[in-house]
Amino acid sequence: MSDEKGLEKPPAGRFILPSLAISRLNIAPPAVLTALLLVDIAFSFGISVGVAGQIRTVSAIAAVVSALLMSVLSIRFNHKSLLLVGLAFFTISALGCGLASDFNSMVVSYSLTGLGAAMVTAMTNTLVAEYFPLQKRAGAMGWVAASGAMIYAIGAPVVSLISGFGGWRMAFLGFVLTLSLFSLLLAFTGLPSTSRNPQSGTGRETYLGGFKEIFSNRSAVACLVGPTLSATAWQALLLYSASFLRQRFLLPTSLVSLNSMAAASSYTIGSLVSGRFVNKLGRKPLTVLASLLAGLFIMSYMNIPNLWVALVVNYIACLFAGIRYTAATSLTLEQAPAFRGTMMSLYSAADSIGASIGAGIGGLVLLLYNYELLSVSLGAMGIIASILLYLLAIDPTKTSTMK
Repeated sequence: MSDEKGLEKPPAGRFILPSLAISRLNIAPPAVLTALLLVDIAFSFGISVGVAGQIRTVSAIAAVVSALLMSVLSIRFNHKSLLLVGLAFFTISALGCGLASDFNSMVVSYSLTGLGAAMVTAMTNTLVAEYFPLQKRAGAMGWVAASGAMIYAIGAPVVSLISGFGGWRMAFLGFVLTLSLFSLLLAFTGLPSTSRNPQSGTGRETYLGGFKEIFSNRSAVACLVGPTLSATAWQALLLYSASFLRQRFLLPTSLVSLNSMAAASSYTIGSLVSGRFVNKLGRKPLTVLASLLAGLFIMSYMNIPNLWVALVVNYIACLFAGIRYTAATSLTLEQAPAFRGTMMSLYSAADSIGASIGAGIGGLVLLLYNYELLSVSLGAMGIIASILLYLLAIDPTKTSTMK
């Protein structure tokens, strides 16, 4: 791999991994807030939960557009600078959501989280590869991926507490805005700029060259399509689980926030375990198995009439979802070493497309049918993803042992 030269160890700086992790963590607070308080947001604007959930759909569409632009911009611009711009979008979005006067302005403001999420996701993944050598990447990726889940454990009770005093608007201004500003400052001061852009160059290393290399690679394409389907399945838990518990089992917001903490902890454990064992078990086998099991448990979750059993299934689904994300990201990161910025931007686009599809299908199924069918229809996508990756994906770092 040509881009490995000169990068056998991270650049000097103790705050590289914390800065990357907290930058990634910054993506989660808007999702935490909308998942926990979607019912309240809908009531505030006089709309249904299904309609309110479409703010996530619009945000995901914006993320797709942003990620596609990033696949080009990442070739020519410094990756740290692009990360900072993405974090700035979160700051502007939090302020706009907290001050939104109607649902339309809420949609516009919240859509900025999609722009920021695509940039932050792609650049944190890419910078992991630039700062860390191959054998340390999976571990670093595990921490970066886990950080987004950690904020659910911390953020859910904080959001619940703040909203209890000042409503969902105060939660945006007091929690999301504050954290986004902190993330921006830490990334600015804690991340060294890379000496060169691994994708810059002339001739073959051009915009079209990068896309051609990726889309002519069957494995790389599978690593984009598979995670799209898995992200679709994940929306059943990420977006609709809290509303399901509040409406089906009549749980108060305070108890739902505690459940979010437990679910986030399960996802975090999964991410960290995956980061530790990716090198031992293999990126592909771990991705395939975790995708399959996550899909099966998501399908079961909302079809279980007993609250306690349903919660256990939810936590298991989150555990395998965390394992899947870290393993799949590690697998995708190695597909096109010469064009990592482009590959990870397309990966971010794939994730956003999956989130958009999941939010859209979930909202439609909820409006027309019920939570039970929502769980089945989205969870099935995870199973399809595992089959696709098993048949088509290859781990370039272990080609001798791969199918």
